[in-house]
Amino acid sequence: MFNMLIPIAMVVISNCIYHICSKSMPNNVNTFGALMVTYLTGAIVSGIIFLYMVKSENALIEMAKINFTSIVLGLAIVGLEAGYIYAYRVGWQVNNAPLVANTGTVLALVIIGAILFNEGVTLKQIAGMILCIVGLIFISL
Repeated sequence: MFNMLIPIAMVVISNCIYHICSKSMPNNVNTFGALMVTYLTGAIVSGIIFLYMVKSENALIEMAKINFTSIVLGLAIVGLEAGYIYAYRVGWQVNNAPLVANTGTVLALVIIGAILFNEGVTLKQIAGMILCIVGLIFISL
């Protein structure tokens, strides 16, 4: 159980820091210049952790295992981060932009999971989706 909580705690803590930084980014800073520094920082940290976790002689073998998904993920991350920065710049609040965006993501992923990965959709999930939609309506009022 503890092993399942650590990754979720990492996501929650990192998401909070992420949104605080995105909301706090000055409006006069070029979004993509700031993201370039962000990704350079992430690349350096990822590189250090990668080299620490694999033996140096295995680094190229591990890199050869990477496929197109890393490139598509990189594109998705640019869209995600730029989208949040622009959302905050046009007035979304940090206490509801992630909630609206994540709720929309959950609704889409239930459908995507069913179509692409043959994941079942239960009545509880359908009820949850309806509650999400109702929640979005309440947030929008």
